Amino acid sequence: MPLGYTHRREAGKMDSIRWAVLGAGRFGSIHARAMQNMPGVELVALCTRNPRHQEQATRDFPGVEVMSEADQLLARDDVDTVTIATHWQDHHELTLQAFAADKNVLLEKPLAPSRNACLEVLAAARNAKGIFMVGHICRFDPRVSLAQQAILSGRIGKVVSMSAKRNLPVNAPLRLDKISPLMGDGVHDADLMMWFTGTLPSRVYGRQLHSRKTRFPEAGWAILEFGDHAVGVIETHWGLPANVATLIDARMEIVGTQGKLEIDCSHTGLELLDADGTKMQDTSYWPVQHGQIGGALRTELDYFAECVRRQQAPAVVTPIEAARAVIVMEAAEASAARGQPVELTWPVA
Repeated sequence: MPLGYTHRREAGKMDSIRWAVLGAGRFGSIHARAMQNMPGVELVALCTRNPRHQEQATRDFPGVEVMSEADQLLARDDVDTVTIATHWQDHHELTLQAFAADKNVLLEKPLAPSRNACLEVLAAARNAKGIFMVGHICRFDPRVSLAQQAILSGRIGKVVSMSAKRNLPVNAPLRLDKISPLMGDGVHDADLMMWFTGTLPSRVYGRQLHSRKTRFPEAGWAILEFGDHAVGVIETHWGLPANVATLIDARMEIVGTQGKLEIDCSHTGLELLDADGTKMQDTSYWPVQHGQIGGALRTELDYFAECVRRQQAPAVVTPIEAARAVIVMEAAEASAARGQPVELTWPVA
C-alpha cells in the first residue's frame, strides 16, 4: 500500500479520503464544493497564493483550512489526496512535488505545458506511490462515453472523418491571457478523437487567429491526419458574441463507413431568460441539484475516489493518453507558427 495512503479498515469500515485542493480559483472551488457532499471524503484544506481567492475560500468553506503555500500543504500527514487545479503552467512542478510527498493526485487537464514536461511527469508517475489521474472530464460525460461505446462496437463501421468545435462567448481578459483555445479546449477533442479511433495521428496542421491584445490567440484550428485512414478537424474559438445564448458551443460529428453519430453538448435542455438576456444553464458538467454538485465532474471525482479506495490505477483515462492530447495541441500550435504541417512522433506508453 502506498506510503502516503493513510486510510485503514476498522470494523469493516474505511476511513474517509482526506482530500485537499491546490488552487482555489473558479474550478478549484467547484472541485471543493463537489467534495463536500461526497460520502467517505473529507475536504481538509485549500491552497492558493491569491489573497482575494483566500478570502473567498474562507467565506465559502468555513471550517476548512485555507493555506498559501503548496509545499506546506503537501507536507501534511493528514492529507493523502490532492486535486491540482492551479494555472496550467504550474501543473508540472506541483504534480512532481505531490508525487514526492506520496499523495494521490487528481490533476486537472492539460497534464503539463509541453511535451517534455509531460514526459517528465510520466516518468515520475511510474515510480509514484499514490494513484494518479488527469481530469479529462469529457470522458465522464455520458453523451461522449456512449458515443465511444457505439464506435467501438462497430455500429458506424470504420471511422473516416471527425469534425469538432468547442467555441465560447468572448471573455478575452479572463481566458486569453492564461491559455490558448487549442490547449485549453482543443485538447479535449484531440483526446476524444484518439479515444474514439484507438489510433494516433501521424501529422497535424494548425492555424490560429490572433487579432486581440491578449497573450494567446482567440481562435485555433487543427487538422489531424490518422495515416490514410481518417481525418479529424478541430475548431476552437473563444470570440463568440458575449450575448450568445450557449454556455459552450460544443459539437462533434463522427462519420464511419457504415453510419455516423453526432454529439451535441451545446443544447443543455434548460434555457433561462432574465434581465441579462437568454442563457443556457449547465445541466451536464457540474450542475447544482438539491444543494449538491453533480454531473460529469461528480462522476469523475467519484470514479477517482473509488480508484484510491481500491488502490487501482484509473482505466477511463491514463496518463499517457493525457500526455498525447497535449503533444497534439503543442504540435498544432507549432504548425500554426511555421505555416506548415508537423509530423508527430510518439513516446512509448
